[in-house]
Amino acid sequence: MLFRLPPTRAEHYSPLYFLAALGAGGLTVSFFMWLMFWLPHPSIPVPTFDALYKVLIQGSLFQRFILLAGGVGVALFAYLHFRLLVWNLLSYREFRVSPSYQSLRSSNDEVQLLAAPLALAMSVNVCFIVSLVFIPGVWSVVEWLFPLATLAMLAIGGWAMALLKDYWGRVLTEGGFDVERNNSFAQLLPAFALAMVAVGLSAPAAMSQHTGTAVLSLILSSFFMMMAIIIGAVKLILGLRDMLIQGANPEAAPTLWVVVPIITVLTIALVRQTHGIDHHLGEGAGGIATFSMLTNLLAVQVAFTLLGWVVLRRHRYFARFVTGPERSPGSYTLVCPGVALAVMLHFFINLALAKNGAIVPKGAVYWGLSLVAVTIQAATIWLVWTLNRKHFDPDNLPAFQATAN
Repeated sequence: MLFRLPPTRAEHYSPLYFLAALGAGGLTVSFFMWLMFWLPHPSIPVPTFDALYKVLIQGSLFQRFILLAGGVGVALFAYLHFRLLVWNLLSYREFRVSPSYQSLRSSNDEVQLLAAPLALAMSVNVCFIVSLVFIPGVWSVVEWLFPLATLAMLAIGGWAMALLKDYWGRVLTEGGFDVERNNSFAQLLPAFALAMVAVGLSAPAAMSQHTGTAVLSLILSSFFMMMAIIIGAVKLILGLRDMLIQGANPEAAPTLWVVVPIITVLTIALVRQTHGIDHHLGEGAGGIATFSMLTNLLAVQVAFTLLGWVVLRRHRYFARFVTGPERSPGSYTLVCPGVALAVMLHFFINLALAKNGAIVPKGAVYWGLSLVAVTIQAATIWLVWTLNRKHFDPDNLPAFQATAN
């Protein structure tokens, strides 16, 4: 995962490679879940350097192991995220002046451009996590960080909306949408990007002590959340209809799982909003029943996971595009569902079950269920390692070697 990245030309590049950076950022979040739910951080909602340092000095051997493993995981995948992000931004700059870019802007694949703001929105979340874990005293200035993070998310959300303006404006005024190439859920990528912006904007609602900051967070995150839901619902129905008529596109089959990460980020946004509403506007003032919400949305994720697995297996996707000889940038779509399921399980176990007394916190059932999340996380790490070797290791890519020469 840490080998040198290859040089690229526009003809070798796809905006879907931003999903590689997105996946690494998602794994950063998955390791942060270890610190969030398995280590003590009394009086504050998230683990910080100062709380983690106390664990290092006073914690049990198991807690210190979790701290070390989780901290290394956060650092490693944050580094990989930013490395891949920089590589993508440099490659994207070349791609924008190529004929391939102009061709993409006039086709269904124009939605792939939303992978860039999607990855950048994840970067804001990764920056926040890294700051919490590795910078002493950061919580004392967090109220100053929230406005900066909000402005960054609004800028990214504005970029995403501008890309959607061009796409929807072209399609709805000129036509040209190719329904024969819509036999996948690839068109859900804009919903994913807007949902990622929404979850970033919802963070102050859950953590800020200032009512004004929290309410602004609730309003802004709700806007992007509703946009994601509307676009997602429309494209979900259209994509499913075209797949029923034509069958799923074999190369785009992983998009059947893109619903899973969309639901996870929207769920986290709703959990944050619920906490903010209860804390600032009075308990029960429109809050969502966390247990029911997490249980129902997890069930939807499992349903789409099973549906996607049926199609992927029949197309032999893993044997062809993951461990086999065929290469597709869309393979990185597989990383997001693994991360999303692992993170969602942590929220379900801790906020739906343990917090409501359904299971004993840190008991046998608790750790048994947590092991499921860790197993999914481990499988996703293997997937990232396998795909990165296949797509980015110059020693495996004759075309990139030729480019370098």
